[in-house]
Amino acid sequence: MPRVTVETIDKIAFVTLTRPEKMNAVDPEMAEGIVEAGQSLIDADIRAVVLSGQGKAFCAGLDVMSFAKHAAGDPEARIMPRTHGNTNLFQEVALVWRKVPVPVIGALQGVAFGAGFQLALGADIRIAAPGTKLAIMEMKWGLIPDMGGMVLLPKLARSDVIRKLTYTAEPIEAEQGEAWGLVTEISEQPFERAKEIAQQIAGKSPSAIRAAKRLIEFAESGAGEDEVLLAESREQAGVMGKPDQIEVIAANMAGRDPEFK
Repeated sequence: MPRVTVETIDKIAFVTLTRPEKMNAVDPEMAEGIVEAGQSLIDADIRAVVLSGQGKAFCAGLDVMSFAKHAAGDPEARIMPRTHGNTNLFQEVALVWRKVPVPVIGALQGVAFGAGFQLALGADIRIAAPGTKLAIMEMKWGLIPDMGGMVLLPKLARSDVIRKLTYTAEPIEAEQGEAWGLVTEISEQPFERAKEIAQQIAGKSPSAIRAAKRLIEFAESGAGEDEVLLAESREQAGVMGKPDQIEVIAANMAGRDPEFK
């Protein structure tokens, strides 16, 4: 069985972690599978992605046996080389989803610990089942979060929240995560809700959705006010009056759903 599957239905890509017997724990093979799945969608004809895990957990974190082998090797040789642009393999597990040009919706249940939590942070939107447990688990093993978490977390949560979660490795429930900006929405059926949101997004202008994701990423990059304002205008000029927008206007005027090529 592959560690990760990708299925595209009606322009929505469903990416599923398929190691339920291990609570979808991340070993090197799964890390490679996640990154390959994300890379395969960068140039795909899709409009949204739903990211989920089979079984009772989204992802329980790093596989313990994998961790033992990792600790026994030369850490610098393993994690310092930049194998995927400015990231290593394990950082790319989370950050590849920011490179996918359409919105990614994560459906979380059970636990999202360590590597799983950082993977979830790579999604644009996170829908969690009630009571889902989240944790920056690395400190439990005498480590720090190093899978892109320090790129993603400061865009979502306050510094004191990040510090508490990092220093203590204490799990929190999704309800607290929602209050702290780490979870977008709580749902009794997170996968179905994530699918519903993906379908809603898929019905919008494809070019405008992609432009919006680019613009938000740029605005969050620390660019100055002048640069962000120029980026707004540039992206708007790229969609205004173009075929997708013309179809949106025609559909709104006719009281029908738009049909995009």
